Amino acid sequence: MPFKAFLFAIFIIAASVGNTWATGLKSLEYFVKNVKTGKADFTQVVTSPSKDGQSPRVKTSTGTFEFARPNRFRFNYAKPFVQTIVADGQTLWLYDQDLNQVTARKQSQVLGSTPAALVAAAPDLKALQSDFVLVDAPDQAGLQWVLATPKSRDGQLQSVRVGLRPGTAADTATLEVLDILDSFGQRSVLTFSGFQVNPVMPVSLFEFKAPAGADVLRQ
Repeated sequence: MPFKAFLFAIFIIAASVGNTWATGLKSLEYFVKNVKTGKADFTQVVTSPSKDGQSPRVKTSTGTFEFARPNRFRFNYAKPFVQTIVADGQTLWLYDQDLNQVTARKQSQVLGSTPAALVAAAPDLKALQSDFVLVDAPDQAGLQWVLATPKSRDGQLQSVRVGLRPGTAADTATLEVLDILDSFGQRSVLTFSGFQVNPVMPVSLFEFKAPAGADVLRQ
C-alpha cells in the first residue's frame, strides 16, 4: 500500500441510539472532545474510477486500529497484505512486511488536512476547523454526517464524509464510517466495528522499532 494511501486510510467505535436532536457537527464535536482513546476493527474498501470503459477496480482490506488523542495511532493491516502504520507523536512510520521496508515521515508535514486529523489527531473541533471547512450533511442510514473539505488545495484529498451515531447521553457520539474521495476520483470507505471507547492504552503501543534487516527510508 503506497504511503499516501494511508492518509486516506484512517478510525473507531460501537453503535448506540438516541439524541436525534444533535447535528452532525455537534456529534463530531462530542466525539473529538470526549473520546480520548479507542480501538476497533476496520474494513476498508477502495474503489478506483473506471478507465477506458473498464469496470472500476475494488480492493478490500481488513485490520485493527488504536489511537490516543492527540497525534498517536496505530493501524495493523492483516489482509490481504500485512502492513503496520504507527504515529508516535513525532514520526509517522509505515512498515511493509512483503517489501521488508520502513518509510518514516515527520507527522507535522503529513497529517494536517487528512482523515487522521479528523478522527484521532486533532484535540478539538477548533483545531479541525483551521484545516477543514466543516458543514452538516443530510442524515443517512441512521447516521448523522459531516462533510469535511480541506482548506488547502495542495494535497490529494478532495473531501471526507464522516458518519457518526449520537449516543444515549447528551454529550456522546461514536464514529462509524469515513467516506473519502481523492482528487483522482478514487473512493475509500472505512467502516469500524467492535469499537472500545476510552480504554487504557499503554504508551508502548505507539512506539515503533524497525524489524531487523528492514530498509528504513526517511522522507
